[in-house]
Amino acid sequence: MNIEQLDFYTQAILSLAALVGLTSFLMLGQGRLLRLIFVFAMQGFLLTLTTALAAYSLNNHHLYISAVLTLVLKVIFIPWMLRRQVLQMNMHRDIEALKNNTAVMLGGASLMVFSYYVLHPIVQSSSVVMLNALAVSLSVVLLGMLLMISHRQAIAHVVGFMSIENGLFFAAIVATNGMPMVVELGVAFDVLVAAVLFGIFFLHIRTSIDSLDVDLLNKLHEVEK
Repeated sequence: MNIEQLDFYTQAILSLAALVGLTSFLMLGQGRLLRLIFVFAMQGFLLTLTTALAAYSLNNHHLYISAVLTLVLKVIFIPWMLRRQVLQMNMHRDIEALKNNTAVMLGGASLMVFSYYVLHPIVQSSSVVMLNALAVSLSVVLLGMLLMISHRQAIAHVVGFMSIENGLFFAAIVATNGMPMVVELGVAFDVLVAAVLFGIFFLHIRTSIDSLDVDLLNKLHEVEK
């Protein structure tokens, strides 16, 4: 099907889906934490645009509230909190040397292709929006897991965890035309609580070992008295 024959909503959703997938892929190769947080904030902004577009096109007004919550939490508050932790620990100049960076990027590209390969037989009778929304959502979830595996810093693990939630949120907005308002508020509250808990967790680690490198955390052991 020629993309020019599609309506504006479909073209916009497909473009946003491609950009959301691209941001997850870009996160894998980021060695600087501030750049990683910036790309994560951009992904949150793309989710905000997707939610607002769905609210306007589907005449679903409660999605505007979801768009505002996404903007406040995933574009402003959580990136600000993570950036603050990085600056306080003076980690903004550090460059994380990723192990097998080429293999990680190739693995990320393979996961994106795998997502389309797995879902195409399932939703081949559905619309092109449904196929791309679910495939991008699955790829974002898988890339978030790969991000957590390939990076050593705990902040990168938090970004990967939040990216997984972004993938699920994208599928819920596009594929189901928006979740019920109660569910959306519950998800937003869970994300807020998780962000606060991560902040407390980072504070305790910083006061204990002055590092957020998970390799150092793995070496910790209980001292016998």
